[in-house]
Amino acid sequence: MYSVAFAGKGGTGKTTLAGLLIRYLIEKGKTPVLAVDADANANLNEVLGLEVHETLGEAREQMKKGVGSGMTKDVFMEMKVQEAIVEADGYDLLVMGRPEGAGCYCAANALLTRYLDRLVGNYNYIVMDNEAGMEHLSRLTTNNIDALVVVSDATRRGLQAASRILNLAVELKLNIKEKFVLVNLAKDGQSEGINEAAEAFGLDILGVVPEDPEIREFDLEGRPTIQLPADNKALTTAYEIFDRLMDS
Repeated sequence: MYSVAFAGKGGTGKTTLAGLLIRYLIEKGKTPVLAVDADANANLNEVLGLEVHETLGEAREQMKKGVGSGMTKDVFMEMKVQEAIVEADGYDLLVMGRPEGAGCYCAANALLTRYLDRLVGNYNYIVMDNEAGMEHLSRLTTNNIDALVVVSDATRRGLQAASRILNLAVELKLNIKEKFVLVNLAKDGQSEGINEAAEAFGLDILGVVPEDPEIREFDLEGRPTIQLPADNKALTTAYEIFDRLMDS
């Protein structure tokens, strides 16, 4: 099982890239894939064109309030994990849901972790889309993974944020085998500036994906980005980068 987690500041297109990686894995026959939306503002399902009716956050809320008579908490949580899975062709989607409210969720989180550990064994690849910023790292959501891909836009501040995320992952001593920076939304003529900023922050760039008007059109029209035409420039560039990622 190989796991990839996407992180980065808001607006960098990490959810879109997570969706494109899922498509890449399916087309390469690297299935089954588990897609995990760990963003509190969940929208990976929109990139994938799927409807979500249950989240694991809702399951935690329900368990905290009580599971009712005739059912143990273990059975309840296992049932809720299964209900939250959205099945698709070659992959499944699991949405974590919003952060917890007031009070202790220790028991619910412990049970959830136990069943997720069992679940991931059914998949060859896991692709996780994390929330913007660094909170998921400090909460250890992004732990025990093979590759952390930090997505930056083509700005100095974006690359600085990527550097901070990578440094935090090191400080927290997270079990991440490899860490990468991927630059997205690059305009023509920005290569030199990207390279200079990356060098200033000590970053090695895995690849650069160009800004693409067709992706904006898909987003505005509510069309799943995973359905981009095969000759789309951003898609083909992302595939070349994913080739390097999978060969690393």
